Amino acid sequence: MSKIFTLTIGGEAGQGVKSTGLMLAKVAVRSGYHTFDYTEYPSLIRGGHNVMQVRISTEEVTAPSQKIDLLIALNQETIDRHSKELNAGAGIIFDTEASLNTSKIDGNIHLYAVPLSHFTNGQELLCNIAALGSALALLSGDLTVLKYLIEEEFKDKEAKVISDNVKAAELGYNFVRENFQKDILPTLKLIEDSPQKMIVNGNDASAIGAIAGGLQFAAIYPMSPINNILHILAPLQEKYQFIYKQPEDEISAINMTIGASFAGARSLTATSGGGFCLMAEGYGLAGMTETPLVIIEGMRGGPATGLPTWSEQGDLKFILDAHQGDFPKIVLAPGDSKEIFEMARMAFNLADKYQTPVVILTDKNICENDQSFEVFENSQFVINRGKFFTTKLESYRRYSLEEDGVSPRSIPGSSNFFLANSDEHTEEGFSSEEISDRVSQMKKRMIKLATCSKEDMPPPRLYGPSEAETTIVAWGSTKGSVLEALKSLPNVNFLHLTWLSPFPTESIKNILLKSRHIVDIENNYSGQLAEVICEKTGIQITDRLLKYDGRPIYPEEITEYIVKLSNCQMQNA
Repeated sequence: MSKIFTLTIGGEAGQGVKSTGLMLAKVAVRSGYHTFDYTEYPSLIRGGHNVMQVRISTEEVTAPSQKIDLLIALNQETIDRHSKELNAGAGIIFDTEASLNTSKIDGNIHLYAVPLSHFTNGQELLCNIAALGSALALLSGDLTVLKYLIEEEFKDKEAKVISDNVKAAELGYNFVRENFQKDILPTLKLIEDSPQKMIVNGNDASAIGAIAGGLQFAAIYPMSPINNILHILAPLQEKYQFIYKQPEDEISAINMTIGASFAGARSLTATSGGGFCLMAEGYGLAGMTETPLVIIEGMRGGPATGLPTWSEQGDLKFILDAHQGDFPKIVLAPGDSKEIFEMARMAFNLADKYQTPVVILTDKNICENDQSFEVFENSQFVINRGKFFTTKLESYRRYSLEEDGVSPRSIPGSSNFFLANSDEHTEEGFSSEEISDRVSQMKKRMIKLATCSKEDMPPPRLYGPSEAETTIVAWGSTKGSVLEALKSLPNVNFLHLTWLSPFPTESIKNILLKSRHIVDIENNYSGQLAEVICEKTGIQITDRLLKYDGRPIYPEEITEYIVKLSNCQMQNA
């Protein structure tokens, strides 16, 4: 058994690929293990090939893999597409009654022919549960854990639905135990007294982080890959006392959010790159009026419609430079769901404190991939609304010139008279084109970034030794793959950037100048982070592993690139 066991389940849309994979991951977590899930599906309304990879280990797992140990094939396409990904000695579970062709499979692969359709009494949708039961038996999993999970998942259904699913799981489980006893692995043996863990993806973490951060209003127009944020928020409004509004488009979404924030509510909107294009005007309006605003931007492949259900890190420069003119914007790029939870929560404090837009830059690989974590801690978080007043202030000036760049903020109905519009303005908010007002107000707004750098921005995180022959630089969701690769790369460290505006220029320079070789790793065509680093620090990174086909950068690809690069450098030395 490998240290990390990797299972892939594939089939057509509608065969329950995602739900089956997630149920297996939940069984693993409840049995004491760590998991990481990776999902692929096409941008079709119906049909198409769906696949989910589940990785299981006694240690933390942070990335998908190019190779797999067990394949559950619910159709022929799964065998045709993924049999080449199997490790030597791996196995395939398939339905003997589905006329699947396994004749081209390498002889070193174990074939587990299970009569899945026979176990379902003609209920085709139960094949996935029978297959899950079969896989559980092969991995020494606890069937009781799966039964409890089925009862939870279908608690709102009729009793017969639960009993049919339990029976299908039992039949698949028992068949494997009886017919493939010699092949059973100890992969999922129950671990007693393991710490409680949960399975969460980036969309889950965004929603619960926003609620933990004091969310009061959200307006989100659905767009992959952030759709599940609104699905989580909508039913929780009454319980957590916030309002969720689904607007007619992204323009309405950001303007509603600005309006709610102007009235004093902690406000959120979320979208992807195409939706953010429509939000750009409102983005600048929030900057000019100094209105707090939190935006979650889940990247996917562009431009235009691009790759709607695949991932990319192509929006960094767009987010940093969107809207005409200069205004302060705080841009955060979490690397996993735990960081998303913490940054979503923190983003509301930052937006209130600095009275400016805060963008959380994520992508499909974080938004939709599930990972196990110990239950997030929230008891120490304190809501900070900054210079926010609802009482009458003497001689109130909404845009008064302040040393830290942040003026007192009040709201309508508080007896503090002020104006706010999209024009440049005086300290009281009256529109002005005078040179003195323009210069003083622009400087005041931009000082906020310097203040934020001093008071709130942490130094970038360096993983591995403080000094190394090679330093990998990356941001966002590539974190997990780099950390996996780092386990097999000696004399290599990893600089992971999560704050992209304000930019930690001096910290980055101090770290990178210690390294002989710097490698930039990104999911985009042009190496956008490398370009920003060059712009800010003058350091040019010429060695770049860039991938823009919609798929994640796998740990194996990173290891291969670094080893090949090191060999070339040794030869040229």
